[in-house]
Amino acid sequence: MRPIPWILTIAALFSVVWSIEKANRREVFNIGTNVILMCSNKTWNEIFYVTWNITVRGHSCRISSSNDGQKSVNTCKDGKSLQNTSRVQPYLHIPNFSADDVGLYMCESPYNGGSENYNINVSITVAPKISAWLEGNDSDMVAFCRAEQGNPAANISWSPAVNTSVEITQESDGFFTVESRLSEEEFPENLTCIISHQLWSQDKTLVPDWNKTKTVAKAHLALAYTGVVGVVLVILAGFLYFVLKKPTLLPLCQQTDTSRSKPPVTDEVEEVEPYASYVQRVNSIYN
Repeated sequence: MRPIPWILTIAALFSVVWSIEKANRREVFNIGTNVILMCSNKTWNEIFYVTWNITVRGHSCRISSSNDGQKSVNTCKDGKSLQNTSRVQPYLHIPNFSADDVGLYMCESPYNGGSENYNINVSITVAPKISAWLEGNDSDMVAFCRAEQGNPAANISWSPAVNTSVEITQESDGFFTVESRLSEEEFPENLTCIISHQLWSQDKTLVPDWNKTKTVAKAHLALAYTGVVGVVLVILAGFLYFVLKKPTLLPLCQQTDTSRSKPPVTDEVEEVEPYASYVQRVNSIYN
């Protein structure tokens, strides 16, 4: 038998002794919960260190710790931390899970004989905000049913069952908005909208409020009509006031103009000669 080269023998032994576990995982958590991510089921007595490299919303940070007394590292500074279970198993703790925590979590945990490496895609489950309403008027009415800002996308249907299209839009934050609409010619009796989501144990049922929509539309129309009538009355009252006051104001204006055009009246006073001058004149006559 041909002998095996010693290099191959060492490589074979190394592959048996040292194993590397790599895997991709996907985890989904509800909004507002406290999340626990495990990189390994081994305890600190078995592993050398654990490191998490995290990328969320374009921001990267790192959390690591070891059992050799070296200082732990945490550059995330957003509440994430390494903690231990009662069996002294390290795990990553994410408090009050939100959309800002959605992203890629890569962990590495070497131990005596191998290493565990995982890429974990973490996403969030959010119940949508739901609504159903009517738009239009008595001759052209459209029914709407919407489930917005949810993840994953909700499902919308109508009862009684009708054929209608459903529009699904993914928002910039990764959440989904789903909307369905029916025109008036498609309205069956007792129309209801049914919305289902994986967070709900039971479907949600909404009834578009026909009377409320019509009442609100009529109220808005009456309010606008009242406002227009009020403005017209104010303008008319101002016009009548000006017309009625004009004859009274005109003589006053004319009188004011006449008084301004006439010059002031002054009394003419005859000059009186002094008495001595008068006597001298009389004497000259008699002489």
